[in-house]
Amino acid sequence: MVRGSRRKTVLFLIALAGWLGALASALAAAEKAHPVDAGTFIVLVKGQRIATETFHIEQSPTVNTASAELKSESGEKAVQKAELQITPAGDLRKYEWRELSPGKSQIVVEPSDQFLVERIVPEAPQRPIQQSFILPLSTVILDDYFFSQREILAWRYLAQVCGGKLENCRPARTQFGVLVPSQRITLIASLAYVGPEKVMVNGTERELNRINLKLGDDPEWALYLDGNLKLIRIDIPAESTQVIRE
Repeated sequence: MVRGSRRKTVLFLIALAGWLGALASALAAAEKAHPVDAGTFIVLVKGQRIATETFHIEQSPTVNTASAELKSESGEKAVQKAELQITPAGDLRKYEWRELSPGKSQIVVEPSDQFLVERIVPEAPQRPIQQSFILPLSTVILDDYFFSQREILAWRYLAQVCGGKLENCRPARTQFGVLVPSQRITLIASLAYVGPEKVMVNGTERELNRINLKLGDDPEWALYLDGNLKLIRIDIPAESTQVIRE
């Protein structure tokens, strides 16, 4: 009887181990990030290509991550990288910006209690800088020249006003608090839905949804999103600049 009990115990433990292994695999699969958007934006000034941004945005149950690399196409070949991590609720978990060339520097923004703390590590011999901002964790990060971050802001606007769907929705003008880490300043971003417009994209006329973006005192930008809410084009007339999804 003892041997039989031991055998049953061993079989139970084997079965339990298999069940726990399957549970661990299921949990790992649930936690696995899946892609939301990826692609390349080309930046044109007066029709001349000056920079390229390659980006990848993915989502998981615990954190959403947007990674991007910006390369200049003219003059000194500058390379910058940025990674933005936000929770599903839209709160900042971490933002990191790095200059890879021609210099080497780094910016990190992270929550600390109810504040946002920015740490800047410049090239030697300059000394590191730390600055605190009395801002909520829901503050939007919009760094210079990373246009995929504008796409994320447009999604946030549509999610807040329309539940993420434009069908039968006419979003009102909405404002968001913004931190620009590279400039160490805070601004107000104002977004307003204009409606569908026909625009040229890579030689083809397309009907896209236009959203106007006003950031502080900067000139107004026109963001154009397709039916899947992917950012396709940005117009900045005051700066003779266009950003086109390649």
